[in-house]
Amino acid sequence: MHVVALNWRDLANPLAGGAEIHMEAILRHIARRGHRCTLISSHFPGAARETHGDGYRIVRGGSEYTFNIAVPGLMRRVMRENPADIVLDDINKIPFYSPLYARVPVLAVVPHLMGASVFQEVTPVVAAAVFLAEQPVRFIYRRCHFEVISESTRDELVSRGYDRERISVVHCGIDRDVYHPASAGENGGPARLIFVGRLKRYKFVDHAIRAVARLHTGHPNLTMTIVGDGDGRPAFEALVRELGLETTIRFAGFVSTDEKVRLLQEAHVLLNPSIKEGWGLTNVEANACGTVCVAADAPGLRDSVLDGRTGLLYPHGDVPAMAAAVDRLLADAALRTQMESEALRWADSLTWERCGDETLELIERVLAAHDA
Repeated sequence: MHVVALNWRDLANPLAGGAEIHMEAILRHIARRGHRCTLISSHFPGAARETHGDGYRIVRGGSEYTFNIAVPGLMRRVMRENPADIVLDDINKIPFYSPLYARVPVLAVVPHLMGASVFQEVTPVVAAAVFLAEQPVRFIYRRCHFEVISESTRDELVSRGYDRERISVVHCGIDRDVYHPASAGENGGPARLIFVGRLKRYKFVDHAIRAVARLHTGHPNLTMTIVGDGDGRPAFEALVRELGLETTIRFAGFVSTDEKVRLLQEAHVLLNPSIKEGWGLTNVEANACGTVCVAADAPGLRDSVLDGRTGLLYPHGDVPAMAAAVDRLLADAALRTQMESEALRWADSLTWERCGDETLELIERVLAAHDA
């Protein structure tokens, strides 16, 4: 087959995140099964217009703000050169509406729809535009099958009127050669917390900062490292200064994968206070490093954290409950050790090979249904 994928960014893009890891892991797996794959993504400064990933071609065009307009032309050019059998359309932010111009079956890949949560992140005008852009998806993609990465996303689509029979849940994987626990005793010493992710308003990193302020009295040597960058960082740094936590909370910014793994291995607890995620990849990355999570009981996060087994969930926005959950894990070393073992078993079950195989099986079912 020739599989053409549409995604806003590719892994080389400085703004790449979980959606890019997910899509390109799928393409890498499909390519290793002998199929041709092409990824169409946005161009960014300094990038080549065409290059290759791990077994697949990458074609770039448009920009961060115009890519959805450039997609139809890019896709027509790619398909003239090499006709495609199926399109993997990653619906993330503003949809591409590929069923309107693709002449082959489309499998919609949905990490999560923004819905009303977009109003937590951007200005009302921009939020309204993104919100309205999602509304035609159910009609335009009505003949498509959907691959979603969590039960929460499936349930949300069903609640919006999507056909449950056309929705398949395929959990993300994790690279266990990269994410693994350190040698025994590496995370001893004073309590260390960590947050990993983009510093955006909807991630609610301020909740984690306020929870640390509550914990500081009972755990005076506690520290927290915030890994990642984004336009929310100045406000979060200002809050740290306001609460007098400059020596307790460190902003590490963007770090290499090796450094991220080291920090996850050293941490006792990962905090994830986001209001909504497609899955919560950083939760299982932490689990694979032998670190438990405290996460909001929010869509996506409740799917990637097994409450009471690989971490603890708390009601989103309830900072005292968040602090209490962290305190429970720090105070009860036996409980935390038990949950760390369960976290490693959970991470072991989440492989990109399984994710790729399940996606390939779904592609084959979609093509068989189309032929029929």
